[in-house]
Amino acid sequence: MCGIVGYVGNREAAPILLNGLEKLEYRGYDSAGLCVRNGNEPCVIVKSKGRLSALENKTDGGRALPGHVGIGHTRWATHGEPSENNAHPHSSDDGNVVGVHNGIIENYQELKDKLLRHNYSFYSETDTEVAVKLIDYYYKKYGIGPVDAINRTMVRVRGSYALAVMFKDYPEEIYVARKDSPLIVGIRESDPAEGISGETFTASDVPAILQYTRSVYYIDNLEIARLRAGEVTFFNLDGDEVQKEKQEISWDAEAAEKGGFEHFMMKEIHEQPAAVEQTLRSALKDEELDASVMGFSEEELREISSICVIACGSAAHVGFAAQYVIEDLCGIPVRVEYASEFRYRNLPLDPSSLAVVISQSGETADTLEGLRKAKRSGIRTLAVVNVIGSTIAREADHVFYTMAGPEIAVATTKAYSAQLIAVYILAILIAKAKGKISAERQTELLEELKSLPRKIGRILEDKGRIQWFAAKFAMAKDAFFIGRGLDYAVCMEGSLKLKEISYIHSEAYGAGELKHGTISLIENGTLTVGVLTQPEVYEKTLSNMVEVRARGGYLAALTVDGNFNVEDTANFTVYIPRTDPHFMASLAVIPLQLIAYYLSVSKGLDVDKPRNLAKSVTVE
Repeated sequence: MCGIVGYVGNREAAPILLNGLEKLEYRGYDSAGLCVRNGNEPCVIVKSKGRLSALENKTDGGRALPGHVGIGHTRWATHGEPSENNAHPHSSDDGNVVGVHNGIIENYQELKDKLLRHNYSFYSETDTEVAVKLIDYYYKKYGIGPVDAINRTMVRVRGSYALAVMFKDYPEEIYVARKDSPLIVGIRESDPAEGISGETFTASDVPAILQYTRSVYYIDNLEIARLRAGEVTFFNLDGDEVQKEKQEISWDAEAAEKGGFEHFMMKEIHEQPAAVEQTLRSALKDEELDASVMGFSEEELREISSICVIACGSAAHVGFAAQYVIEDLCGIPVRVEYASEFRYRNLPLDPSSLAVVISQSGETADTLEGLRKAKRSGIRTLAVVNVIGSTIAREADHVFYTMAGPEIAVATTKAYSAQLIAVYILAILIAKAKGKISAERQTELLEELKSLPRKIGRILEDKGRIQWFAAKFAMAKDAFFIGRGLDYAVCMEGSLKLKEISYIHSEAYGAGELKHGTISLIENGTLTVGVLTQPEVYEKTLSNMVEVRARGGYLAALTVDGNFNVEDTANFTVYIPRTDPHFMASLAVIPLQLIAYYLSVSKGLDVDKPRNLAKSVTVE
């Protein structure tokens, strides 16, 4: 979950590294560090605890570190508390090898004990220092080159990692390797007009290098790359060269900037109409939904007997919404499995089942392992991801790319909304293939999908009242979200958003379950948000809200235009436009995102970088 940046070229490396780390600070921000080398002079390492700004101040924006080759890192602590000692880069005892690392090395203690027996000493509590010194050990013991030393280390290490390593004997090169943690390589050709003679970059995510190049290579699992200025060579575990195809990134640099908004999260909330529309448009051919965009034939869709959604966090909440929609439209059972649990269960799966694996980054560690387990069971897999070329996208049988663009804020908004569109599309395609809906009904549903961007825009125009409401509850200690059916799935996401960025204890419950124990927690002023968008359970949820009000709770209601009688019960009401009930999650989630955002702002918190969290969870 840490951020890695590397540079080889003819410009000063440190400012470029700092700029890249700034784009990756959403991946980790409890410490940061740089290693820069100036020709044949020794590497210079500078590290700091806290946000990246501390490192920028310490290095005068990078100007205090001359040199054209370097690596940088922002850390999200796994082994060892945040401190300068534990910050990356880490070095071998004599400075022969310096490296940064993202991931977790599970057998680091065993490897550390081995190195201690060979007279290595350790100054940090990290597994990264162990990896760097193990590379140094093999490099010296066998008198081999960097690729072979890294290969031997990769064979011995258990866990996940993305590594960027510099060797004293190779002053103009960086070596990178990966297993289950994302890493890309970018190339920029010579540009005499700008005085550039060829540059090579590495990073753990695209935004870090987007302003310099859009030409990238994706490093596969258990591969190594050697970076020189303007060139890259790939190797497999045997040390043999591997040929790879370069890919072009379609995002522009502005897509990863705030664009005038105070926070990335608010910018991304406002980008949801475009993300929804572009994701839907990507699945249309001649204005009709096209199954081939997911790589399916009509016959394959017809044969699907059940669906297992495998995901984590907000992506799992998309799965819970999909459960209601697909079961109702398609008449097949759907179960949602948290990937972190699914990978350790022996769940019997029908051979004609479909595993739908959802991940914004396409690199989520537990979700990736869930995908691999599903594939081992022999069932077909579909990945719903936002990052082209990501590991989950490459390993799944089928893939559907959401068109959310880069999402920087840790708390997901537009990626969640784009994922909802993906599962709606899947539901309609399966229902059509199985003959569960008529052509007329399919047209109706598609027209409703096409109307969602406009309706999301209408909700965003009325956010002033939500800002007032959030300011009123900035000091709240607890909150509950209640709803039934699809509304319950929306409550899960609304509750998660609130706790993620406002640090208010929050829980979501099926409204009917509230009285089975939880209602004992309601007291005067306790905030309870009732979501009432599903016509068939509207009255029942309203009755549950009356029960809360009778115990002194403060009621906020989220419902559909026209349900004005809810104001007889609720203290505060937000209305959203009408759409087909199957798609209500796409509209209902917007006010809940805004409530969480404005509560966080009212409390003076860091909206984009909430404590203890990172954007892409690439460790177990």
